[in-house]
Amino acid sequence: RKGHQFIVYSMTLETPSDVAMILPLPTPVGSGEKAVTFINLEEYNGFFADAHRGFPRPRSKSATDLRAVRPSEQQLEVVSVGSFEASFVPTVADFARLDKRFRMPDGTFEKLPGYKDWGFAVFKLKKGKKKIHPMALEMPTRWPKKLFFPTVHIHDGKIHSKAKFDHSLYAQAAVDEGKNLA
Repeated sequence: RKGHQFIVYSMTLETPSDVAMILPLPTPVGSGEKAVTFINLEEYNGFFADAHRGFPRPRSKSATDLRAVRPSEQQLEVVSVGSFEASFVPTVADFARLDKRFRMPDGTFEKLPGYKDWGFAVFKLKKGKKKIHPMALEMPTRWPKKLFFPTVHIHDGKIHSKAKFDHSLYAQAAVDEGKNLA
């Protein structure tokens, strides 16, 4: 839909306890907690294999202040999406409404000022060793003519200056009146 973007994400995970993955999302300022729709792709484990077939492999070229919004006191909704649970956190202040097990350590977002007015998708993943089926969502975007890839990673509750990045990124641009959006 115009002004919306879909994101699909997958991973292999091994963890001794339940954890959460949090993706910053460039949702428009003021988006409510129902702004993001999570999509169950549990039965489509081949999503990325199909996506990979549509893209040639590129050659490697190398070896603000928080909004003054008082969050609601009500706990954020948790939705079941296949083999995991997910929540949308509309603002940094709303993390206080998230299940305590999946909150970020105090001060985390002060180290990431570029995300001070973003929304966040939180995926609650169960302990064990497994390949997580594709995680998908539809979100309104503040940048309707730009494509967003979630690439920020926070592991162990800390911001690291360097992190291993072994992702494959795919994009299918929207077409607007016969022209690709840039």
